Formats: sequence, C-alpha cells, structure tokens
Amino acid sequence: MDRLQDRFSKLLQEVSTDFHRYMYHQINWNNRMIGLTGPRGVGKTMLILQYLKENLPRENSLYVTAEDFYFVEHRLLDLADLFVKQGGKHLFIDEIHRYKDWSKELKLMYDYHPELQIVFTGSSVLDIHKGVADLSRRASMYHMQGLSFREYLNMFHGYDFPAYSLDDILQLKVTIPAGFRPFQYFSDYLKQGYYPFPKNDYENLLLQIVNVSIESDIPQYAGMNVSTARKLKQLLAVIAKSVPFKPNISSLASVLNVSRNSVADYCLYIEEAGMIAQLRDDTGGIRGLGKVNKIYLDNTNLIYALGREGVEIGNVRETFFFNQLRVNQDVITSSVSDFKIDGYTFEVGGRKKGQKQIEGIDNAFVVKDDIEYGHGNVIPLWTFGFNY
Repeated sequence: MDRLQDRFSKLLQEVSTDFHRYMYHQINWNNRMIGLTGPRGVGKTMLILQYLKENLPRENSLYVTAEDFYFVEHRLLDLADLFVKQGGKHLFIDEIHRYKDWSKELKLMYDYHPELQIVFTGSSVLDIHKGVADLSRRASMYHMQGLSFREYLNMFHGYDFPAYSLDDILQLKVTIPAGFRPFQYFSDYLKQGYYPFPKNDYENLLLQIVNVSIESDIPQYAGMNVSTARKLKQLLAVIAKSVPFKPNISSLASVLNVSRNSVADYCLYIEEAGMIAQLRDDTGGIRGLGKVNKIYLDNTNLIYALGREGVEIGNVRETFFFNQLRVNQDVITSSVSDFKIDGYTFEVGGRKKGQKQIEGIDNAFVVKDDIEYGHGNVIPLWTFGFNY
C-alpha cells in the first residue's frame, strides 16, 4: 500500500491542470461508481488525475493502475478493504480491463463498502461493455473521444473557445476573435491534432496505439488467437486503403478467409477500439443498430498515419465531419447526400461544392472546406470542430 501511495503522490505532482477535456465537466462526480471508457491515447488517465488533484483530499484518496505489479499478488477487493480501514473514501482504478474478473470485484467493492466512491477507466473494446452490463445498476458510464478542433486550439495554442451546439453552428453563431485564421491551424489538426500527444513523436505514438489496440487489446479481451489478430490487422489495412469503404461482406470474408459473421464481428471490435467508424442507416431505430452503409477510419489523424501517399481530401473532409459530430449527435447516412442528423441533411465538399445535390430538400446544408465564413445554408467545415 505504501508503494502505491508513493506512486500516486508522484503522479499528482507531475499532472498539469492548465487544460481540461470536454468530459471533465460532463461527468457527475457525485456518483458512487463512475466508469470512463474510450480508445487508447485520448487522455482518460490525465482527466481523472486532474480531478483528484483539484477536488479531493489527498489523505483519503488513492489512484492505482490495474497494470501495477502489486496486483500480481493482491486482489482489488483486498486493496479496497484495507483502504477503507485506513479511512479511504475515493478509490480511482485506471486500466481496469487489465485485471481479471474486474467487474465481479467492482460489484463486491460497491456492495461491501457503501462509504467508498469508486472511479475506473478502461478500454472501449467490446469486452468492457460485457462487464459493464453486470454493473448497469451500479456504475454511471461515460465514453470519451479524442480532441475536437476547439480543444486542440485551446490546449496547444492558448485560445479559450467555448463549445457550440449544432443549432448554433448551423445558425452561424460561432464567433472568432479579430485576427484569428482557422486555416493557420486546421491542416495541422487534421494530421496531428486529435490525440493529446507531444508533437515531436506524434506519428510513432499513434502507430503504437494502433498496434497495441489491434494486436493486444482486442485479441486479449475478445478471446482471439494470434492468427485471428493478424486478420484484424489485415482488415484494417484493407479499410485504410479504400475509405470511405462500402463494405462488401462476402468479398471481405473471401479475402480474410473467414465467415461473413466473423467479418461483421471484426469490424465491430475495431470500431470499439477507436480505429474505424461505421456509418449506419436508420433502419434500427436507435443508435448503432442500423445497417452499415460506409466505413471510415475513426479520425483524420489515422488517415494520414495509415493512408500515407493515398490520402484523398474528400475522405478527410467527410471523416472530420463524422468524427466531430457523432460525439453529441446520431449521425446516419442520407439517401440523397452524405449525412443526416436529426432531420438535417448535409453535403460535404470543398469551396466549389454547389447546391445541386440538395435541391428541393428541406433543412439541407452545404458544408464547405476552405472558407472562413458561412452564409445562408453554407456552413464552414471547420466550425463543426467546435461541437464539443
């Protein structure tokens, strides 16, 4: 326990509180059990350490990571028992999915110690949701994505832009200070701005995230063998070369030498890990259950890291729009255009994109790259990066 406390104290000293992710203010920190999931590298650890440093008494709080060697010989439940006996009130557990039978022990900790607040973070791979199903009456769950364009500007360039609702963006209410030029920063964000990584080693860190997610996280928690993990990587490579990818399940099954059902499962695993995003139609009625119409890489940084010389600007624009909007909205495919959100239709393109595609469509907008200001139903693409 003393070793865990020492490591926690050192982390608190080192953590910066200059910038907070959007999720920091959305979590109800009064809940007894809180779970925060998300892809690797988006800043979950930093967020919970910031909250600990700024809001909780050090003497009755503890942060641990489930990857710590301490848990080779000790159980989480035993740690919680000892911590409570010593007056502990707030236990934060990072990388919970690294601990075997984590959901069972979290339930016991919750039931045995009503005076203890438990906050845990974990991977967004599918196995997390299997465990969370067991905690549905206990844990308040939150999911975090990478940096929005707004957050990138605030974090790396010292701005203090607020977030805007979709309606505010469509009504052209995004206001910018005199002298601000969004395209001074937009290109860099698209290539190296979605993850809060240091810029001097950005691409290497991103590729490490991809490899660990595909080769370790998914296979470990989905019970896959090594050969299946290779097929995941092969599938991601096929998608990366072809995005936006209109899935032909039979063709993919043939290329990967697996069943059709396996292809759909693999895509879902990779999506949960934050590597791809599947654009669905509205046939399912609720989020995530419609038929998949297109597959995109999850964010534009992955396009540049995985696509290399094959980057296509139209795909970059659509990926940015889809990525930024799906945090707060259900984004589905449109039968006449690119996307549909809450009754609004969107056609995404460059400066010369016209209105022909959406003629006669109510509540339709042309989203244009390479323009700073909008007018009427023409909205600048970069402003959708202020949605969260």
